Amino acid sequence: MAVYSIDRLMAEARRLAAEYRRTTGKTLPVSGEIAVYDAIRLLGLEPAPAGTAGYDAVRVQQGQRQRVQVKGRVVFDDSKGGHRIGQLRAGQQWDLVVLVLMDDRYEAMEIHAATRAAVLGVLEQGAGRGRAHKGALSVARFRNIGRLVWSRELGTEDDGYWSNAPS
Repeated sequence: MAVYSIDRLMAEARRLAAEYRRTTGKTLPVSGEIAVYDAIRLLGLEPAPAGTAGYDAVRVQQGQRQRVQVKGRVVFDDSKGGHRIGQLRAGQQWDLVVLVLMDDRYEAMEIHAATRAAVLGVLEQGAGRGRAHKGALSVARFRNIGRLVWSRELGTEDDGYWSNAPS
Protein backbone atom coordinates (compact mmCIF):
# COMPACT_ATOMS: atom_id res chain seq x y z
CA MET A 1 0.00 0.00 0.00
CA ALA A 2 1.36 3.40 -1.02
CA VAL A 3 2.00 5.96 1.70
CA TYR A 4 1.24 8.93 -0.58
CA SER A 5 -1.40 9.37 -3.23
CA ILE A 6 -0.28 10.17 -6.77
CA ASP A 7 -2.15 13.48 -6.51
CA ARG A 8 -0.08 14.53 -3.48
CA LEU A 9 3.15 13.37 -5.11
CA MET A 10 2.45 15.35 -8.28
CA ALA A 11 1.54 18.46 -6.28
CA GLU A 12 4.84 18.16 -4.42
CA ALA A 13 6.77 17.57 -7.68
CA ARG A 14 5.24 20.78 -9.09
CA ARG A 15 6.14 22.73 -5.96
CA LEU A 16 9.71 21.42 -5.87
CA ALA A 17 10.31 22.00 -9.59
CA ALA A 18 9.03 25.59 -9.39
CA GLU A 19 11.09 26.32 -6.26
CA TYR A 20 14.20 24.77 -7.79
CA ARG A 21 13.79 26.98 -10.89
CA ARG A 22 13.34 30.12 -8.77
CA THR A 23 16.38 29.24 -6.66
CA THR A 24 18.85 28.02 -9.29
CA GLY A 25 17.51 29.30 -12.61
CA LYS A 26 17.66 25.71 -13.88
CA THR A 27 14.83 23.29 -14.55
CA LEU A 28 14.26 19.85 -13.14
CA PRO A 29 13.40 17.26 -15.81
CA VAL A 30 9.92 16.49 -14.46
CA SER A 31 7.67 18.35 -16.91
CA GLY A 32 7.15 15.26 -19.05
CA GLU A 33 5.83 13.15 -16.19
CA ILE A 34 3.63 15.99 -14.95
CA ALA A 35 2.28 16.50 -18.49
CA VAL A 36 1.35 12.82 -18.83
CA TYR A 37 -0.37 12.89 -15.43
CA ASP A 38 -2.31 16.05 -16.34
CA ALA A 39 -3.33 14.79 -19.78
CA ILE A 40 -4.66 11.53 -18.34
CA ARG A 41 -6.52 13.29 -15.53
CA LEU A 42 -7.91 16.27 -17.45
CA LEU A 43 -8.75 14.52 -20.73
CA GLY A 44 -10.06 11.25 -19.37
CA LEU A 45 -7.34 9.10 -20.93
CA GLU A 46 -6.16 5.68 -19.84
CA PRO A 47 -2.48 5.30 -18.95
CA ALA A 48 -0.46 3.18 -21.38
CA PRO A 49 0.95 -0.02 -19.90
CA ALA A 50 4.29 0.50 -18.15
CA GLY A 51 7.22 0.24 -20.53
CA THR A 52 5.17 0.99 -23.65
CA ALA A 53 7.26 2.67 -26.34
CA GLY A 54 5.89 5.43 -28.55
CA TYR A 55 2.84 6.51 -26.59
CA ASP A 56 1.91 7.45 -23.04
CA ALA A 57 -1.87 7.07 -22.89
CA VAL A 58 -4.88 5.66 -24.70
CA ARG A 59 -7.98 7.55 -25.76
CA VAL A 60 -11.15 5.53 -26.24
CA GLN A 61 -13.81 7.25 -28.29
CA GLN A 62 -16.80 5.58 -29.90
CA GLY A 63 -15.22 2.18 -29.36
CA GLN A 64 -11.97 3.17 -31.11
CA ARG A 65 -8.65 3.14 -29.27
CA GLN A 66 -6.12 5.84 -30.14
CA ARG A 67 -2.52 5.81 -28.89
CA VAL A 68 -1.62 9.21 -27.48
CA GLN A 69 1.91 10.57 -27.22
CA VAL A 70 2.05 13.30 -24.57
CA LYS A 71 4.46 16.22 -24.71
CA GLY A 72 4.83 18.91 -22.06
CA ARG A 73 6.28 22.39 -22.15
CA VAL A 74 6.68 24.85 -19.32
CA VAL A 75 6.36 28.44 -20.53
CA PHE A 76 8.32 30.61 -18.14
CA ASP A 77 8.08 33.80 -20.19
CA ASP A 78 5.18 34.22 -22.62
CA SER A 79 6.82 37.23 -24.25
CA LYS A 80 9.69 35.14 -25.57
CA GLY A 81 9.00 33.15 -28.70
CA GLY A 82 10.67 30.05 -30.02
CA HIS A 83 9.42 27.60 -27.41
CA ARG A 84 9.94 24.08 -28.73
CA ILE A 85 8.47 20.73 -27.83
CA GLY A 86 10.38 17.48 -27.52
CA GLN A 87 11.23 15.22 -30.40
CA LEU A 88 8.39 13.42 -32.17
CA ARG A 89 9.50 10.12 -33.64
CA ALA A 90 7.67 9.18 -36.81
CA GLY A 91 8.80 5.55 -36.53
CA GLN A 92 6.99 5.00 -33.23
CA GLN A 93 3.40 3.78 -32.92
CA TRP A 94 1.03 6.63 -31.99
CA ASP A 95 -2.14 8.19 -33.38
CA LEU A 96 -2.36 11.57 -31.64
CA VAL A 97 0.00 13.97 -29.93
CA VAL A 98 -1.22 15.97 -26.96
CA LEU A 99 0.76 19.04 -25.88
CA VAL A 100 0.31 20.18 -22.29
CA LEU A 101 1.40 23.78 -21.80
CA MET A 102 2.24 24.68 -18.20
CA ASP A 103 2.91 27.91 -16.35
CA ASP A 104 5.94 28.61 -14.15
CA ARG A 105 4.29 26.69 -11.29
CA TYR A 106 4.07 23.61 -13.54
CA GLU A 107 0.27 23.87 -13.61
CA ALA A 108 -1.55 23.09 -16.86
CA MET A 109 -2.78 26.17 -18.77
CA GLU A 110 -3.80 24.62 -22.10
CA ILE A 111 -3.84 21.27 -23.81
CA HIS A 112 -3.69 20.99 -27.59
CA ALA A 113 -4.09 17.84 -29.70
CA ALA A 114 -2.90 17.07 -33.23
CA THR A 115 -3.36 13.99 -35.36
CA ARG A 116 -0.50 11.87 -36.63
CA ALA A 117 -1.24 12.97 -40.20
CA ALA A 118 -1.05 16.67 -39.29
CA VAL A 119 2.20 16.26 -37.33
CA LEU A 120 3.90 14.12 -39.95
CA GLY A 121 2.80 16.52 -42.68
CA VAL A 122 4.56 19.40 -40.96
CA LEU A 123 7.66 17.32 -40.23
CA GLU A 124 7.85 16.22 -43.86
CA GLN A 125 7.54 19.83 -45.06
CA GLY A 126 10.56 20.74 -42.96
CA ALA A 127 12.55 17.56 -43.64
CA GLY A 128 16.22 18.32 -43.96
CA ARG A 129 15.84 21.87 -42.66
CA GLY A 130 16.76 22.92 -39.15
CA ARG A 131 15.23 21.04 -36.26
CA ALA A 132 12.22 19.76 -38.20
CA HIS A 133 14.26 16.91 -39.67
CA LYS A 134 14.87 15.69 -36.13
CA GLY A 135 11.15 15.64 -35.28
CA ALA A 136 11.12 18.91 -33.32
CA LEU A 137 8.31 21.45 -33.62
CA SER A 138 7.75 24.86 -32.11
CA VAL A 139 4.84 25.36 -29.75
CA ALA A 140 3.42 27.95 -32.15
CA ARG A 141 3.50 25.52 -35.09
CA PHE A 142 1.89 22.78 -32.99
CA ARG A 143 -0.89 25.18 -32.01
CA ASN A 144 -1.45 25.94 -35.71
CA ILE A 145 -1.86 22.30 -36.74
CA GLY A 146 -3.63 21.10 -33.61
CA ARG A 147 -6.72 22.13 -31.78
CA LEU A 148 -7.30 23.37 -28.27
CA VAL A 149 -9.00 20.58 -26.33
CA TRP A 150 -8.70 21.92 -22.77
CA SER A 151 -7.95 25.25 -21.09
CA ARG A 152 -7.66 26.30 -17.47
CA GLU A 153 -10.39 28.91 -17.95
CA LEU A 154 -12.94 26.82 -19.85
CA GLY A 155 -12.11 23.18 -19.10
CA THR A 156 -12.71 20.74 -21.93
CA GLU A 157 -13.63 22.40 -25.20
CA ASP A 158 -17.22 21.43 -25.97
CA ASP A 159 -17.03 21.03 -29.74
CA GLY A 160 -17.57 17.28 -29.84
CA TYR A 161 -13.95 16.56 -30.73
CA TRP A 162 -12.92 15.45 -27.26
CA SER A 163 -16.19 14.06 -26.00
CA ASN A 164 -14.67 11.44 -23.69
CA ALA A 165 -13.03 13.97 -21.39
CA PRO A 166 -14.25 14.82 -17.91
CA SER A 167 -14.95 18.53 -17.42
